[in-house]
Amino acid sequence: MLDLRHHFSRFLHAEPGRLHFAAHSHHPWPDVTREAQLQAWDDAARLMDDKWEHVLGAVLGEFQGHVAHHLRLPDPATVAVAPNTHEFLKRILSCFAPGKPIRVLTSDSEFHSFSRQIARLEEDGLVTVTRVEAQPLETFEERFLAASRQGFDLVFVSQVFFNSGYVIHIDRVAAGVGDAMLVIDGYHGFMARPTDLSSIAARAFYVAGGYKYAMAGEGACFMHCPPGWGSRPRDTGWYAAFGNLAKAQGGQVAYSEDSWRFMGSTFDPSGLYRFNAVMRWLKEAGVTISAIHDHVLSLQVRLLESLDGRTGLSANALVVPFDDPRRGNFLTFETSKAPQIYDRLKALGIVTDVRGTRLRIGFGIYQTAAEVDEFIRRLDRNGAAAATSASGT
Repeated sequence: MLDLRHHFSRFLHAEPGRLHFAAHSHHPWPDVTREAQLQAWDDAARLMDDKWEHVLGAVLGEFQGHVAHHLRLPDPATVAVAPNTHEFLKRILSCFAPGKPIRVLTSDSEFHSFSRQIARLEEDGLVTVTRVEAQPLETFEERFLAASRQGFDLVFVSQVFFNSGYVIHIDRVAAGVGDAMLVIDGYHGFMARPTDLSSIAARAFYVAGGYKYAMAGEGACFMHCPPGWGSRPRDTGWYAAFGNLAKAQGGQVAYSEDSWRFMGSTFDPSGLYRFNAVMRWLKEAGVTISAIHDHVLSLQVRLLESLDGRTGLSANALVVPFDDPRRGNFLTFETSKAPQIYDRLKALGIVTDVRGTRLRIGFGIYQTAAEVDEFIRRLDRNGAAAATSASGT
């Protein structure tokens, strides 16, 4: 079993009593990211006006290479960057011709950066939206592909559903949704599960970032942009004029033909520095995504075997059954008492996450079996203390 806790010393020692089981939300950063943050500052001081040549050259190039490697992309130049995925969503939506609503197919389980925005546009009649219910999970793909036969302009779906952890077969979806522009939200898949986009790199957009499993924090989001799709987004930043420019026709605004067509404008580059530092560290340590996922699965097994109904949680309450391999790096429990369980765990110094009636418990490479065992010990001590108090002894 991996034991990389000493590489996370600053985050783990900042509040020693905290047990962080919310790696699906905010992942602790390894120590190398602090050095990278300082390097970004030092480069700004050293280069000043020449900083952007370095950032948009060597730093961005390294970032693109890491992303392409982990996603098996044939060309790193298809990777654009932005401070958040919402920027990419707005540019995707601005690719469609004005004058008629954009026909959108999606699920009812997309993250708020998409679901809130698309609902607001729906209010004004700018989009028409078909939402396929995620549950029952085992039939989702069949129902989603059947719905796609109605014909859509945009298909937007998650690789791993944020509110359950369920994993879809993105290759199958890409092959079955017709001629629509396809965008895959990969935030809960990237660096959590091995992902190979090589067979769909010419077909699908893929958006993710560094905040979660890449352990790099905010401001380091990216999108793989398949060639030939969305050539002239109306929501355009001035960086979109960089790179391999297409010739302007009739006085039109010119765009790059590679991923730069989806780039924005000036941004804080420190996230790219942190991301690159994490990727270099993982490579030097010989830690692969498969090893990360296997480590997480072993921790999930240990917790479930020990939980045994404590706090009202058990394997029977899992949204994705434990014997189903189509699950991300977190466990999701369905229970009407989820908010109360979350509060109880928080009082014990255990950080989890609650979404309505669903409690999520996430795992990462900053944990070992010792953290899982301490999780259970705190529950047992709390239960014993409660029983003693109730008995008056």
